[in-house]
Amino acid sequence: MRGRDITDERVLQAFLQVRREEFVNSEMRKFAYDDRPLPIGFNQTISQPYIVAKMCQLLKLTGQERVLDIGAGSGYQAAILSLLGKEVIAIERIEELAKIADARLKRLGFDNVKVIVGDGSRGVMDEAPFDAIKCAAATAVISPAWIEQLKDGGRIVLPLQKTWYQDLVRITKVGGELQEESFGSVVFVPLIT
Repeated sequence: MRGRDITDERVLQAFLQVRREEFVNSEMRKFAYDDRPLPIGFNQTISQPYIVAKMCQLLKLTGQERVLDIGAGSGYQAAILSLLGKEVIAIERIEELAKIADARLKRLGFDNVKVIVGDGSRGVMDEAPFDAIKCAAATAVISPAWIEQLKDGGRIVLPLQKTWYQDLVRITKVGGELQEESFGSVVFVPLIT
């Protein structure tokens, strides 16, 4: 990652502390450090490490933030985010995946992560507001719930579905207005509501 555009030292250090092999099935462990997505069951994947790092870097976390992690999957990015922010609320719509992620994160000592089963497109109103929101599934529309639950000055990083491709974007809420920045083409599973 250092050879690419990951320059945030806190992000790089978090990656050294979170062992990816803990977040994949036993048959995938030999591929845990390949820079590619891997299946985690339920037609879902754990994201490519570079993309996880890129999304974390784009959130610009300092260590004091409350972060909403939409599409928690196996819990890998939630673990990394827990080292970069103060508290992580991870939401996963597939109940079995959420249970596995919750048990795994607890076993590994990531005590500042709370895993919730639910529809990520609705955010988590009971836990709002958030300083940062990360969504690991593509959507053509930024959920009004996310905008409402995001603090002013907060950031949302997600794959935004365009006409025929997905664009990794950072949305910053400034004075109630949204500012969008683009960071290149990506491929994610669709956000299912």
